[in-house]
Amino acid sequence: MTYRTVLVGTDGSASSFRAVSAAASLAAATGATLVLACAYLPMRESERAAAADRLGDLAYKVGGSTPADDALRAARGHAAAAGASDVVLAAEQGDAVDVLVSLAARHRADLLVVGNRGLNSLAGRLLGSVPSAVSHRAACDVLIVHTTDGR
Repeated sequence: MTYRTVLVGTDGSASSFRAVSAAASLAAATGATLVLACAYLPMRESERAAAADRLGDLAYKVGGSTPADDALRAARGHAAAAGASDVVLAAEQGDAVDVLVSLAARHRADLLVVGNRGLNSLAGRLLGSVPSAVSHRAACDVLIVHTTDGR
């Protein structure tokens, strides 16, 4: 099977950039489009107001999709370094699992890539983790990249 569209989730963390690099290498090797996806949740008004007071003219950086957009721009750099040339950015408001599964369907992804962060943690075992939930809900292949030591 050849992958035509690979979607990878990122939250801007170092471990998620390792998943981005792996997905980008695979996309480059197969000639696939790489979709970089980031979910975000809106700030409560009280949090936004407090941040705006502290940040002044830079307050826009913590509101709306700006943090997700920043994470996606950084991820694009990692993707390019790993050889991906056809890259699409997608930031969407919502829960990470819901967003990743929805974007994978919308972009007709053949492969959804996530990092293993949370799989081996106590919180992940008790509450469920993004990689685990995505692997159960996605309608396409799922690759869980080993991005952390699992502790």
